[in-house]
Amino acid sequence: MIYLHKQLHFFIANNFITNHMPQSLETLNSRFGLTNTLFFANHAAGLPVAEIQTPLARAHVALHGAHVLAWQPAGQQPVIWVSQAARYEPGQAVRGGVPVCWPWFGARDGLPAHGFVRTRLWHMRETSLDADGQVRLRLGISDDASTRALWNHAFDLELIVTVGQTLTMALVTRNTGTQAFTLTDALHTYFGVADIAQTTVRGLEGCTYLDKVQNFAECSQTGVVSFSAETDRVYVNTSAECVIDDRAGQRQIHVAKQGSTSTVVWNPWSEREKSIADMAAGEHRRMLCVETCNAGPDKITLAAQGIHTLTARISVA
Repeated sequence: MIYLHKQLHFFIANNFITNHMPQSLETLNSRFGLTNTLFFANHAAGLPVAEIQTPLARAHVALHGAHVLAWQPAGQQPVIWVSQAARYEPGQAVRGGVPVCWPWFGARDGLPAHGFVRTRLWHMRETSLDADGQVRLRLGISDDASTRALWNHAFDLELIVTVGQTLTMALVTRNTGTQAFTLTDALHTYFGVADIAQTTVRGLEGCTYLDKVQNFAECSQTGVVSFSAETDRVYVNTSAECVIDDRAGQRQIHVAKQGSTSTVVWNPWSEREKSIADMAAGEHRRMLCVETCNAGPDKITLAAQGIHTLTARISVA
């Protein structure tokens, strides 16, 4: 972690101009492409996506929102879910994948839901292939006049994605201003499951949660989390690893985390799904969100020049 922090300070100074200018596809491939491993292609609406293929895994990461769109370790079915009705448009959030929610989680009157970075174009800062065959990407975004109009603070934000048999995502916030600020954040991960009715989540037994379906009533989790209706819960004061038991898919998905004291579990079920324009009918049966976050009452206050890192580490058994 010390290494990441030192690198962050160095690259802020050296990349400020680059991070406020568009990166062409030619520039991305010439500067950041990795032979036979990583290349950049324009997807829908001309949005650049890093496409990764190694003996360990395949993955797609969009610069729009620093959005992980796909990850599939070798020998496994795809782990990350994206809706068939997802929209790939500038200024729009993609339904599925791993949206970055920052600097607030949830809705705010008159402001974008889940913050503003998931609908903005980030910049590629670094790519590399390590000795273990894992691909590492560093994407960044920092404040400008348009972000300060929504949230009047100076910041630099990075998402460091490591793609291998394990998917690791580290969201690094640096307060570059002179005043402290408070934030909530999330790696809003959508997982693919074979059948939500045969899926459970372990690791949250005994935790307190705020139930959005019941107007944020405070409840206590008894046993594993199972699904038979709309589920939208913020589990607070928990840093526990969660295990998604996808029984119909005959696999377990492990979600370990650091720098996080909340976990959100969400499935819209059939009725709520009907009101979500970018979800196809019946798709709720094949997806589940288990989100690594600091949400609800779990907030992060970051002093001037302070750094906070939120990390999710995903693996499959």
